[in-house]
Amino acid sequence: MDTKAKQADNLKFNTDKCKTDLAACKQMKARVPEIAERIISDCKSNECFTHIDYEPIASEGYVSDLIDKFRDLLFPGYFSRERLDPANMKYSLGQTVSVLYDLLSEQIAHHMRHDCMRYNLPCSECEQSGQVKALALLESIPELRKILATDVQATYEGDPAAKSHDEIIFSYPGIYATMVHRIAHRMFELDVPLLPRIISEHAHSVTGIDIHPGATIGSSFVIDHGTGVVIGETTQIGQNARIYQGVTLGALSLPKDAGERYRGKKRHPTIEDYVIIYSGATILGGETVIGARSVVGGNVWLTQSIPPDTTVMIENPRLVYRSANNSGKGE
Repeated sequence: MDTKAKQADNLKFNTDKCKTDLAACKQMKARVPEIAERIISDCKSNECFTHIDYEPIASEGYVSDLIDKFRDLLFPGYFSRERLDPANMKYSLGQTVSVLYDLLSEQIAHHMRHDCMRYNLPCSECEQSGQVKALALLESIPELRKILATDVQATYEGDPAAKSHDEIIFSYPGIYATMVHRIAHRMFELDVPLLPRIISEHAHSVTGIDIHPGATIGSSFVIDHGTGVVIGETTQIGQNARIYQGVTLGALSLPKDAGERYRGKKRHPTIEDYVIIYSGATILGGETVIGARSVVGGNVWLTQSIPPDTTVMIENPRLVYRSANNSGKGE
């Protein structure tokens, strides 16, 4: 067979294959409407969680906006897209306060209305309550700014790697997580539903630091490095505490029905003033109290209280050294 004949056969073969593939694709595509119909019908099932209602749940996109606006007010001039100077400060910050008020009042009302309608709760006058709680949050900003300043200062004083306060504010994940927590905790105190937890989880996803908005944390708080830190809902932390990466302040093992039996009860430890907890330490239980000025060493596991001025450490492990040149039997 000459070259032209081979080319013609190849062309016919490829054309036939393309037609076959196209027909198969059409058959596959034709199944999509049927599958879509089953997916849509399944939304009505009680066996899965859906949120399809005329009163939609709040969008996570607003959470980032809220945090950014709060940060502009808590650390003025650091994160603004426009230059902030004495001439425009009043206008610029005033505009930010106004925008944040609108965002807050709308989102708080949104969450309150969502809970009222979804769980058939008594009317809580969502719009007015949203505005009242938004004003209370805005009024908290000077207080939050002052306590965050103590967190920044404590971080600077305890970290030789920090060259300036600016470096800490711009780049330390512990400060970002602590800032978001202090906002979320204030919302938690005001009984704002759901929103505090959503913004806390946003910070968790950004920093790897998981702080429940219910946790109470005193001034001059430092999270060094921070990745893997977990602080549970009923944790109480005093002033001038410092914790390192991988620390867990958690609850003891709970039974299957723990959600109902232990909800609202103290399940997480109390950390008193001037305590240092090193990386990898785990402290569990609502009755566990770490006394003031104590030091908890790395990888320590504690489920009982320790008195003030106590150091808890793990004994030095026995290390085994093996040379690459021997059989592995020597030490």
